[in-house]
Amino acid sequence: MVVRLARGRVHYAWIVFGVTFFTLLAAAGIRSTPGVLIVPLEHEFGWTRAEISLAVGINLLMFGLCGPFAAALMARFGVRRVLLIALLLIAVGVGLTTAMRQPWQLDLLWGFVVGTGTGSMAGVLAATVANRWFVARRGLVIGILTAAGATGQLVFLPVLATLAVNQGWRWASLVVALAALAAVPVVALLMRDDPARIGLKPYGAAEDFKSPSAVGNPFAAALSGLGRGVRSIDFWLLSTSFFICGATTNGLVGTHLIPASVDHGIPEVTAAGMLALIGVFDVVGTTVSGWLTDRVDSRWLIFWYYGLRGLSLLLLPFALSSTYLVLLLFIVFYGLDWVATVPPTIALTTNIFGRERAAIIFGWVFAAHQFGAAFAAFMAGALRTWLGDYQVTFLTAGLLCLIASGLVIRIGRASRGESPARPLAPEAA
Repeated sequence: MVVRLARGRVHYAWIVFGVTFFTLLAAAGIRSTPGVLIVPLEHEFGWTRAEISLAVGINLLMFGLCGPFAAALMARFGVRRVLLIALLLIAVGVGLTTAMRQPWQLDLLWGFVVGTGTGSMAGVLAATVANRWFVARRGLVIGILTAAGATGQLVFLPVLATLAVNQGWRWASLVVALAALAAVPVVALLMRDDPARIGLKPYGAAEDFKSPSAVGNPFAAALSGLGRGVRSIDFWLLSTSFFICGATTNGLVGTHLIPASVDHGIPEVTAAGMLALIGVFDVVGTTVSGWLTDRVDSRWLIFWYYGLRGLSLLLLPFALSSTYLVLLLFIVFYGLDWVATVPPTIALTTNIFGRERAAIIFGWVFAAHQFGAAFAAFMAGALRTWLGDYQVTFLTAGLLCLIASGLVIRIGRASRGESPARPLAPEAA
């Protein structure tokens, strides 16, 4: 079947793209779930928000730590094998949470098992597939694959919130586990590791294009990528700004917007709908961001994304206690750049460190993103427990985004003798 499809009129890269989108869509359910479960777990077990947030923080930390090693494992053993193992880990981990009774079980299952599964795909998967299968349209592909997470949020959040309120949080967990299992046969049948293995070149590649050779020891390759990165000032600027990105998206808003809304009297299902609506605007924003990445200096794109996000987060504490019109204003501006930073960040990483190393080094940059997310997820919950609200947390996050805007402008100019990093042209991306 794959051979027939590879010889068809549609380049097989677009089939791999479709499988990757579907897989990321299914995996997005797991990343949408923590915000839905916080309040039900508080009510059933009496756990504090800080205790629950610790498990979410561990999940996000593992999500980030696994990224660079997953990229190296994909390069050594293939994307399909890594994806299948990751999806099975997610399904088992989420399914077993329905039987937990103690906070340490939440930390183990949701934190370590599910965090490892989700960390083995997500950000590095989009970068690996785009760099391996596409030469032309790479920025657009990364943008759409990144938007898959927002699409999954849009699909899953209202369903999960409704199930958690009406049927109980265990039903919500089972739906997520089944979604991960549903992706397994699709990946097994249609995913392929490299275009050369089915007699093709990447989409848009020249006739003399040669695929990069596979790495040896994947762990050594991951650590070697880190060693190369830490010697570059640009790596630290990318990582620091992406730390702030993770703290102000997955860690803070993705985890705590629903419970923060409940604190202000907004019903949980309505709050989940708000987060899903952010996903609607993010699909638009991230797809457009991918298109712009092929055409505009990536540094300036990221500068504006962080600036607008910072201003919207400064508005959020007042929006939650104001009218729905003000809250809608936050949703629009925040949603448009929820993960719009990813395509230009991958483009900058590829420009600075080269195509062969880009996936692994971006894996470490993405690890910084998840360190920020883990830190914000735990600290936001702890501050809510200590202070009784999220106002200080949201305002601090807004100011951090404004700092990130200043940092990204220095990327490509900080290294000795380097000119500003610019996006690759569409025909040479």
